[in-house]
Amino acid sequence: MDLNTKFTPQNWPEHAEQATMEGKNKFVGFWIFLACEVVLFASLFATYLALKDSGPASMDLTKYSAKALYELPLAFAMTMLLLTSSLTSVYAMYHMKNFNFKGVQTWMGITVILGIGFLCLEIYEFYHYVHIGFGYTHSAYSSAFFTLVGTHGLHVIIGLVWISSLIFRNMKRGLNLYNAPKYFIASLYWHFIDVVWVFIFTVVYLMGVLG
Repeated sequence: MDLNTKFTPQNWPEHAEQATMEGKNKFVGFWIFLACEVVLFASLFATYLALKDSGPASMDLTKYSAKALYELPLAFAMTMLLLTSSLTSVYAMYHMKNFNFKGVQTWMGITVILGIGFLCLEIYEFYHYVHIGFGYTHSAYSSAFFTLVGTHGLHVIIGLVWISSLIFRNMKRGLNLYNAPKYFIASLYWHFIDVVWVFIFTVVYLMGVLG
C-alpha cells in the first residue's frame, strides 16, 4: 500500500500498522528487541533474588531488610499509575484503528502524564532510601535492588521520550501509514515495561514485605 495515499475513516486499513513492508519489518525488529530485553530482566531478577537481604555482617536487618524497607502503599500507587497508563495507550490504539488522530494524540499524551507520575514516585522512593542510608553501595542487596528497579525506571524514561517525540513530531502530519506503525510499536513497548513492573511489584515488593 502506498505511503502517500490520502486516507479517510472509510478507506483506512484495519491493521494500518502492518499495511506496509516497513511496518512489518518494524514488528520483526521489535520482537527480537523484546527477546533481548526479557533475557536482561530475567538476569536482573535472578541476581536480586540471590542477593536479597545479603550484605556485610554488620548490616542491620531490622532496618535494611526487604520487610523493613518496602512500603506497599507507595508501590501499589506506582503500580496503579502504570497499569492505568497501559489502559490509556490501548485507548490510543483504539482511536488509531478508527482513524481518529486527535484521539491517538490525546490518549498518548495522558499516557505520558501518568508515566511521569510513576517516575516522580520512583524518584521519591529512591531519595527516601538513600536518605535513610540504603544507598547503592550500602550492600550487595541494595546494589541488586537499585539495578533492577533503576533499569526499569530507565526504560520508563526511554518510553516517555519516545512517545513524547511521536506526539510532537507528528502534531501537524496527521495519521498515515508511515507513523501508524511507530505509534503501535511504542504502545507495545509501553505494555512491555508495564508487565515487567507487575513482576517487580510481585517479586520485589509483595514477596519482600510478606517474607
